[in-house]
Amino acid sequence: MSRLTAAEQKALAERVLDIESRAVSALAGRLDDSFAKACQLCLDLTGRVVVTGMGKSGHIARKIAATLASTGTPAFYMHPAEASHGDLGMITGQDLMLAVSNSGETQEVITILPLVKRMGAKLISMTGKPKSTLAKAADVHFDVSVEEEACPLNLAPTASTTATLAMGDALAVALLESRGFTAEDFALSHPSGSLGKRLLLRVADVMHSGEAIPMVTADVSLSAGLVEMSQKGLGMTAVVDQQQHILGIFTDGDLRRTLDSGVDVHKVPMAEVMHRNCKTIPVDILAAEAIHVMEEHKINGLLVINEDGVLVGALNIHDLFRAGIV
Repeated sequence: MSRLTAAEQKALAERVLDIESRAVSALAGRLDDSFAKACQLCLDLTGRVVVTGMGKSGHIARKIAATLASTGTPAFYMHPAEASHGDLGMITGQDLMLAVSNSGETQEVITILPLVKRMGAKLISMTGKPKSTLAKAADVHFDVSVEEEACPLNLAPTASTTATLAMGDALAVALLESRGFTAEDFALSHPSGSLGKRLLLRVADVMHSGEAIPMVTADVSLSAGLVEMSQKGLGMTAVVDQQQHILGIFTDGDLRRTLDSGVDVHKVPMAEVMHRNCKTIPVDILAAEAIHVMEEHKINGLLVINEDGVLVGALNIHDLFRAGIV
């Protein structure tokens, strides 16, 4: 049974959010020329940013490394304790170490500083103690100190980790903008994400090709066209000549209209019921562009052609859904 009422729990949550928001807001007032210096150190790198930290600071360091890496700054996390047992070999003189420690005296981090300095690697530190060993050893120090932790005991890292994470985000975004990092660049490092799929997948990657393309010649009967539509399952079939140039298209909607007219499906040829001047798309365009075409023309399927105008594929809106484009 909880010792707190619902109202008390809500009040406690509000207190935590207030403390942490003030901790983050206070960081802006401490920014000076050293922030620009830190950015320049990262921009001048020929190596990578090696982010390290122990305990809760280690968790924050991992997130900072991941954010840097995904926004154009090559970076990885290195566990400081493992560094003393061989992982220090990951660092070269062309790298930069970003060390995170609230106390600035974390033994595992302090132990590797002389070796990092000896290699010639630059050092940026984020601590809550500007006069700490780590802060003094750094080429650039970020003061991420907080007045109090959100923990009622003022012990568990809460506001301090939030402030450190926010400063890491500030650094990553400043570097992103400085590099001219674009959405396309972001997609290249997130090919499995929704943005990556929208920006990188092309029609050729998602279309049905080869034997999976529904197509018939203009002289076959409507019933033969319906069999082709049923077998291929795209709700349409292309009507082509002997060289597979598109003459027209026949869709489920065309079928309903044709049946309403009372034609004999076994006798009428596809040439008489197909829809001429159908919409096609080039094989090399982005899949996202195919969506735009479908939306603009209020259609659910498209035929795909190569540069010679030959039918090479077909796709419908469900293919784009499955690919995560929509």
